[in-house]
Amino acid sequence: MGQTYANVELIIVDDCSTDESVQVIEKLLPSLKNTRFKALQSNSGNCRAFNQGLTMASGEFIIDLASDDVLNPDRIEKGIMAFRSTGEETGVNFTDAELINENGIRTGYHSDRFPHESIPQGNIYTEILFRYFINSPTMMIRRRVFEKLDGYDETLAYEDFDFWVRSSRDFNYCYTAEALVKKRILPDSLGKMQYKKGSKQMMSTFHVCEKAFELNRTKEEQLALRKRIRYELAHALHVGEFGIAFNYLRLLLK
Repeated sequence: MGQTYANVELIIVDDCSTDESVQVIEKLLPSLKNTRFKALQSNSGNCRAFNQGLTMASGEFIIDLASDDVLNPDRIEKGIMAFRSTGEETGVNFTDAELINENGIRTGYHSDRFPHESIPQGNIYTEILFRYFINSPTMMIRRRVFEKLDGYDETLAYEDFDFWVRSSRDFNYCYTAEALVKKRILPDSLGKMQYKKGSKQMMSTFHVCEKAFELNRTKEEQLALRKRIRYELAHALHVGEFGIAFNYLRLLLK
């Protein structure tokens, strides 16, 4: 699989694709070492599909990678090094990312918007409540983090914000200031649809904020969540999602 770290297990989950992906993967399987494949019979969504693959995995560290994104050859090796250097309390390693378009051409770096020196490490719970700075495909995660969280929350339309909040409550994060993953930016990606009227992601974000309210322990954390709620409330009003906006207002008043 082109990684400098040899002990790698590949789990492929096809979430009921409508093209010929299953046939192509099945033809490739005999040539792939340490690889298992599961084709889902109905579309389950990202969270449930990932959890299906997670039950098949046996490794100590997990990377959740979409088919559009690319790991650099030394991504896993450098992730292992980061975990070893920061200790058992670290549950997640994340890195800078090279941004590419649908043709694989570089368009920039994640660190162009989020400079290395601005990235927090260690206990990032408070900061993750009110601002974005992690490029999701760059994450490498200890298996026991997923075991504690019982995987992704399958009731949600997307996984990363919920995962960041719940995992950072109990585990430290460490950052590698190198672009070890290529993140493909597509015009119809889920991220582009987050603040569109009717988006299921907007209600999922509200539910994550509800969880954070229950997880918070300090006044500083409540103030950070308040910033997030105001931000999401403004977006909900802007796109005409008044029901979601009202839910945020009620949560803000708590």
